[in-house]
Amino acid sequence: MPSVRNIPGAYRLFFYSFDCGEPRHVHVQRDKMVCKFWLEPVCLAKNAGFSPKELNAIRKLIQTHLPKILEAWHEHCG
Repeated sequence: MPSVRNIPGAYRLFFYSFDCGEPRHVHVQRDKMVCKFWLEPVCLAKNAGFSPKELNAIRKLIQTHLPKILEAWHEHCG
């Protein structure tokens, strides 16, 4: 599971190799909670445990770092 590096905060942003056939997206984890956001446009795909308030914070984090996340996606998935 390659991680997106140099994103500040308590979240780990990562990709699964078997997901490369799907539209561009990123998985986000903190503790035992995980969610998935589509990247274009940035919107929630799945959630397991995050509150609506925290999902909004994660969405803003993704939007802020979107160029870096897309670059990491292309490096991993081509």
